[in-house]
Amino acid sequence: MPATLHEHALFAGGPVLGGVHRLDAGIEPHAHDFLEIAVIGAGSDRHVTSQGEQALRLGAVIVLRPGAWHGFRDCAGLTVANCCLSTQALRTELAALSDIPMLRRVLWTDPVASGTHGVAVTSVDPAAAEEAIAEIGLLERDLGAGQARPGRVLGRLVTVLGILVDGRAPEREAPGPAVHPAVAATVARLEAAPEVPWRLDELARAVSLDPAYLGRLFGQYTGVTPLGFLARLRAERAATLLAHSTLPVARVGAAVGWDDPTYFARRFRTLVGLTPTEYRRRSGPTWGC
Repeated sequence: MPATLHEHALFAGGPVLGGVHRLDAGIEPHAHDFLEIAVIGAGSDRHVTSQGEQALRLGAVIVLRPGAWHGFRDCAGLTVANCCLSTQALRTELAALSDIPMLRRVLWTDPVASGTHGVAVTSVDPAAAEEAIAEIGLLERDLGAGQARPGRVLGRLVTVLGILVDGRAPEREAPGPAVHPAVAATVARLEAAPEVPWRLDELARAVSLDPAYLGRLFGQYTGVTPLGFLARLRAERAATLLAHSTLPVARVGAAVGWDDPTYFARRFRTLVGLTPTEYRRRSGPTWGC
C-alpha cells in the first residue's frame, strides 16, 4: 500500500491509479482526498470505518468518497485491489461517468446516501471479484509501463466498473433515471461555488423549476437533496484543505461556506466521522497506510 493517500503524491498527473496488494498485517485508518474503489479477494480481515468493524470476505467492494476514511485490522493473506479516481478528473475528463445511471449509483449515490460518512460496502459474486482484481492488475501494469497509455488506462477503468456493476445482485440494479438537464445544471452550479450560501429557492429559480420539484428530481439522481449534496461537497473540499494547507480550521470552514466554526465542526463530523482537528491530525504523514 502507498505511504500516503494524497492525490498529488500518488497519481503522477494521471486521472486513475490502480494496484493489487497482499496484506498480512493491519492498515492504520487513513483518509483519501480522491475516490477509491477497493475489491476484496481471498484472505481474512476486519474492516474499520466510523461505523465500527466488519469482517469482509471475497467479493466485498468498498467505495470511499473523497474525505472518507477506513483501515484494516487482523489481515491474513488478504488480497485488496484498489482502483482510484482523481477528484479533479471526476470534475473534468471523467465527469461523464456520473451521467451513466449504473455508474452514478456506484460512484456517488451509494456512498453518499448510505449514511456511513462517504463509505459504501456492497458485494459482487466471487467470480466477478476475481475478474475485477485481475483487470486492476492489468491496469497497474499499464500505469507502470513507462510510456503514456491513456486510452488503455481509461479502457481498463471502464472495464473494472462494468465488471463490478454486472457482478452485483440483479435486484439491486434497477435502472436509474436519466439525468435531467436541471439537475445537471444544479450540480455544476454547486460544484463551481460550494462556498456560496445557496438556498433551494435560488437553485430552483436558476433552472426555472418549483423548489419542491427540483428537490424530487435531484433526489432521484443523487440520492440526496440539493443541500445535502452541497454539504457533502463542502466536506470533501474541507477535507482536502485540512490535509494540504496550514489554514486554521475556522478559516477552512469559512472557505467552503461554513462560517460558524462550531457549525462547521458539527457538520464535518456528521459527514466524515471525525472533527476537522482530528481529521487534520490523522491525515498527516503518520496516518498513511
